[in-house]
Amino acid sequence: MLWNAVLLALREIRRKLMRSFLTILGIVIGVSAVITMVTLGNGATRSISDQISSLGSNLLIVRPGQQLGPGRDSAGAASFRVADADALRSQVSGLAAVVPVSGKSVTLVAMARNWSSSVTGSSADWFATGKWQLASGRIFNEAEERAGAAVCVIGETVRKELFGGFDVVGQQLRVKQFSCEVIGLLASKGQSTMGNDQDDLVVMPLRTLQRRLTGSVDVGSLMISVRDGASIDAAKNEVTWLMRERRHVSPGDNDDFSVMDTRQIAETLSGTTRVLTGLLGAVAAVSLLVGGIGIMNIMLVSVTERTREIGIRLAIGAREGEVLLQFLIEAVALSSLGGVVGIGLASLASIAGAALMKVPYLFDPVINLLSFGFSAAIGVIFGYVPARRAARLDPIEALRHE
Repeated sequence: MLWNAVLLALREIRRKLMRSFLTILGIVIGVSAVITMVTLGNGATRSISDQISSLGSNLLIVRPGQQLGPGRDSAGAASFRVADADALRSQVSGLAAVVPVSGKSVTLVAMARNWSSSVTGSSADWFATGKWQLASGRIFNEAEERAGAAVCVIGETVRKELFGGFDVVGQQLRVKQFSCEVIGLLASKGQSTMGNDQDDLVVMPLRTLQRRLTGSVDVGSLMISVRDGASIDAAKNEVTWLMRERRHVSPGDNDDFSVMDTRQIAETLSGTTRVLTGLLGAVAAVSLLVGGIGIMNIMLVSVTERTREIGIRLAIGAREGEVLLQFLIEAVALSSLGGVVGIGLASLASIAGAALMKVPYLFDPVINLLSFGFSAAIGVIFGYVPARRAARLDPIEALRHE
């Protein structure tokens, strides 16, 4: 009986292909939209995690003020000094490196070209702490740091804008009012999580930046790398208490600096992305309900069109359950077919979208199975009422129907 009901349902779907296609279109769009939104959202979340990891593992960032990022409240907060980095390095246990960092935006000139970029002053440990690799050349050494030598390492964007296809190692780069020798080229990292170009930078010894560009001994931030196996939370607490002591923050007063670790940044951004992914998936799921209503509408029309056929079946001995099963299977077949087509369409859209957004494509079997199961459930829920109506037709009245 079940197999006969399936064959009858498939025959009816094939008999009116155009109407069947238009009926399942809502299910196709709904399933593909849900899967695509969730897949791209998962890819964006993974991309954010990878980019945060590229900043450095077990990394703490200390800055003046109470917030990190654009618009941070640093008004009235004193800058750091190199002595602060030395104190952290000697008094806080479990640290692999403490790197003082300062920066300044300047205009760069080379080979009759100019380019506005950011110059970062730090120590040689900055490269290892930030997981930077060299594409060519070398980084500055300890002697060059102490002497404040006019040497620098540039990013890929600066090389492309100022030097084109030339080998940059050994070239002269004019940074505001002085020239420095390019001794290294950094491997490309691309855009950051915030959309900034990480390759648009010049790195030089901190003392060189302070003497020749800023004219002060201020340090804008401290990058702290925690040793593998050491507790980041414990290191963060020790850093906080030591910095409070060095900056003379009274007990009960708020810190005039911020200590943020990359885990918190990753968790915050990933959490935001997951919420947005869930919201977009929920909005896309509404189209599944619309598709279910379309199936219900067409099935009601089908019952009306086939009233005489139903009457004949009931008159020759078909039970109500058999008629109900036939129409219910037809509705489920339509919605399931829409689910299969929707999964295929979503795979293509997800691959294309991931390439366009430059995020990894992550196939999620759970969301694919859930979407297919939900589409089949839509067929059962919205197909039951028309199927029940067909099964309860009076055979005599049905046979009189024209």
